[in-house]
Amino acid sequence: MPQWLKDAVFYEIYPQSFQDTNGDGIGDFQGITGKLDYIRDLGCNALWINPCFDSPFKDAGYDVRDYKKAAPRYGTNEDLYHLFEEAHKRGIRVLLDLVPGHTSEEHEWFTMSQKAETNEYSNRYIWTNHCFEGAKGFPYIGGESERSGVYVLNFFKCQPALNYGFLDPKEPWQLPTDHPDCAATREAMKDVMRFWLDRGCDGFRVDMAASLVKNDDEEKTGTCAIWRDVREMLDSDYPEAAMVSEWGNPRLALKAGFHMDFFLNGRGNGYSTLMRDYENQEDHSFFKKDSHGDITRFLDDYLPKYEASKEDGYFCLLTCNHDTLRPRYNLDETELKLAFAFIFTMPGVPYLYYGDEIGMRYLELATKEGGYFRTGSRTPMQWNSGKNAGFSDADKDSLYLPVDEASDAPTVENQESNPDSLLHTVKALLALRHDQADLQADAEFEPLYAKKGAMPFVYRRGALTIAVNPSGETVTVPSDGQKSAIYSIGSGRWENGQIVLEPQSFVVLEPNTP
Repeated sequence: MPQWLKDAVFYEIYPQSFQDTNGDGIGDFQGITGKLDYIRDLGCNALWINPCFDSPFKDAGYDVRDYKKAAPRYGTNEDLYHLFEEAHKRGIRVLLDLVPGHTSEEHEWFTMSQKAETNEYSNRYIWTNHCFEGAKGFPYIGGESERSGVYVLNFFKCQPALNYGFLDPKEPWQLPTDHPDCAATREAMKDVMRFWLDRGCDGFRVDMAASLVKNDDEEKTGTCAIWRDVREMLDSDYPEAAMVSEWGNPRLALKAGFHMDFFLNGRGNGYSTLMRDYENQEDHSFFKKDSHGDITRFLDDYLPKYEASKEDGYFCLLTCNHDTLRPRYNLDETELKLAFAFIFTMPGVPYLYYGDEIGMRYLELATKEGGYFRTGSRTPMQWNSGKNAGFSDADKDSLYLPVDEASDAPTVENQESNPDSLLHTVKALLALRHDQADLQADAEFEPLYAKKGAMPFVYRRGALTIAVNPSGETVTVPSDGQKSAIYSIGSGRWENGQIVLEPQSFVVLEPNTP
């Protein structure tokens, strides 16, 4: 386990929307490099940069055309190497977004695989043996290649699935995972990883990490074996490199060799009950004031996953990401302060999505580059009151996506001058996390007070006691041992054997020493 992860806080950057330095309306590597001091001063010491490899951008870069070439719209490979170097000077690690399950249909591997004559890439993707033979249970495309066969998709039509084999082959065209051509796919992806690690990258966030082996079993036996092989390579040759999976099942992901896994925010899981309640017509999000939220809905999902995986790595919470609605969609600034205070004091490694630190809004927009409903969470960063919110000098019509033009649109500039702003709260919370070992990734966690339909939620991190009350009522809960507040939002305190939390408050308490 890379030791730097214990005190890591990640900042996720959607590169096309962060900072444009050449006036083309699209963010770039130089823009990220120029904002590294801001990121460091915010309290983040690691980056996750969304896909930045060469791509036709039919799925925002998750359709890779060349794994070893930076997308020209962001700059050159040398610009990216320079970003690594400048980040490291500031104590910031950089993870790139790896897409191992599929490529673009324009990738050279796929162009070769489409050919009628057999070649070394013929089985790099999954093909049936005849143009009229469907893929039986898998999405597929036919009629577009000189090769007689149809090919399996991993996501959109533009993303043919790479062939890591089938755990239990049922058809002649389904290769076993130990077939030499399937092993070649795995080795090709390891070669991509080595390429970037050798040039300064500090690891990878892995897209759709569970999607590699087809017809895999519930335990993902085949896919897990591949990732354990990757982990052996990392432990041997790049012991400080980190891997985080888009999986949402830490019991499997962390035992498979990932150092971190995300608690994904979406329908059907407990995380969605914190900031946006997908399950009820009436919003009962826990952090929404007076919504009658219930922390046990989160804990019932979170705790079994945390307990099953805490010895193997980190189960991570995020403010949101490029695939989810921003939390500002239905939480106001005070509610966001409490939600972020919770996220940044929980176990695991926290992830902050760019712009969430100022409460950027979700915008209702037409789809762009396969974003669909996600597009509204990918708008340009709002730096100041200048042209295009300081994102770009380009004409408005040339921007990658529109900037929030509301008169009260939050900006870094405005919030830096306001000590009560969300931005200052985030900075204070992250400074506290870095200062207190008991708030970092692997410190012990235990719920102390969590009752269905009741406030507050009280939990322990190491020797610290933390309590949050999102409601509009003053609440109290018994607490043994005299304690003192070392950080608070609103008004929270220990008093006469109990924790007292006034409306919408949060407090971190340490035991008094004799």
